[in-house]
Amino acid sequence: MNATSLSNEIALRIGLAARELPDTDAARLLRVLDDAVGLPPTEKKLSGLTIKALKSVCDGEFADIDVSAIKSALAFLKGEAGASRAPLPEIEPYSDGEMPNSIRVACASNKEEMLDGHFGSCRRFLIYQVSESDCRLIELRDIDESLATDDKNGYRASLIGDCQILFVASIGGPAAAKVVRAGVHPIKKPQAGSARVEIQSLQQVIGKDASPWLAKTMGQSEEERIRFEQEVEA
Repeated sequence: MNATSLSNEIALRIGLAARELPDTDAARLLRVLDDAVGLPPTEKKLSGLTIKALKSVCDGEFADIDVSAIKSALAFLKGEAGASRAPLPEIEPYSDGEMPNSIRVACASNKEEMLDGHFGSCRRFLIYQVSESDCRLIELRDIDESLATDDKNGYRASLIGDCQILFVASIGGPAAAKVVRAGVHPIKKPQAGSARVEIQSLQQVIGKDASPWLAKTMGQSEEERIRFEQEVEA
């Protein structure tokens, strides 16, 4: 089937939906739609499409993609989402050493300033510099799968190797091992939500009330951590 078989409206929906899915262009999405509803995809056919169908057809080609990303794509396919995409969050100025006793935190994200990404399929990492009293989004690190060669998990872990903590909606065992070897502590947060809110929750335990593992990532000495543990046990 060629592009002339599609109406302009359906072609636009498919193009926008493909942009919501990691490593997916319109051609790949069309292959999945062919298995799901048949070609050409019409408004009537797309209206009955479900998340379950998109994740199960075509030998599970989209099985590992986050439900949140599938849901966003489906909204475009059904014409329920507008043509404009939500803007990405703005980067906040930061210079190395500007925030003493701070840590660097990565959040797996698919859109806006959301913590909604699976480690292996998220579109980008939001990078925050976080201290007890300050929090700044200092960088957006987009995923470029063309650079992954044969080790996708290793490539993604390398993107956050300067961070101490990774917040992620989900992550498999082999991928988690790669992250840990990179010196990063992964924390699962399966309920998609605001990355900023999660970071603010983290701030509440930074500083003198930091748990031992967090104190270690912040560079506190072993003596300081032992004293902290003794105070907690007392």
